Amino acid sequence: MGQLKLDDIIIEVEKKNIKNINLRVYPPHGRVRISAPRQMNQDTIHAFALSKLDWIKKQQTKLRSQVRELPKEFVDGESHYFNGNSYILKVREANVPPRIEFKQQEVILVVRPGTTADRIQIIFDEWYRAQLKKVIPELVKKWEHRMKVQVNDFGVKKMKTRWGTCNRKAKRIWLNLELAKRSPECLEYVVVHEMVHLLERNHNKHFYSLLDEFYPHWRLYKAELKNTTAI
Repeated sequence: MGQLKLDDIIIEVEKKNIKNINLRVYPPHGRVRISAPRQMNQDTIHAFALSKLDWIKKQQTKLRSQVRELPKEFVDGESHYFNGNSYILKVREANVPPRIEFKQQEVILVVRPGTTADRIQIIFDEWYRAQLKKVIPELVKKWEHRMKVQVNDFGVKKMKTRWGTCNRKAKRIWLNLELAKRSPECLEYVVVHEMVHLLERNHNKHFYSLLDEFYPHWRLYKAELKNTTAI
């Protein structure tokens, strides 16, 4: 997969066995991807993207304003995110243990009658944490092999100003719970970023050269995350 840059916008470019060129702007923060026929040259793709630049910016502004909405009330019709996609909340009350299920374009929340919004927030947080803990071990294992490093432990917690942290001495990384809502590529980028710190403590030229080597499109995913917190 390649990319191109227009103004401050980085656009993913994927060539596929399709007849027509397609453009999508993804929630929650306006990640842009073009799917183009394999035979289409780069100049044609660039011209197409340029012709859509104003529309892209409008869509990004719209999506980013939605992200900065008021705290969730957990009522029917709200938008909730998982793996970079938006789902419409449907609340169902029943005298059974709480359950969350993301499917198609909806997220089904089953809770007992009278459950407060604060309690529902905890239920969502626990569900998101469980989902991250299912996928993080395989990501860590994958990049331990490629980087020739070892992670002794990892954790997931809420962080206000960082997407992740690394304790070099303990070889432990912490990841922001909010990453469950972002795209899988963003999660992998943060995992790689923190693991690179096992090789280089500081954000210097050596650090970024390693990041370029291991995860060449990292700037694309950093830009996707930039609109909330940043590492």
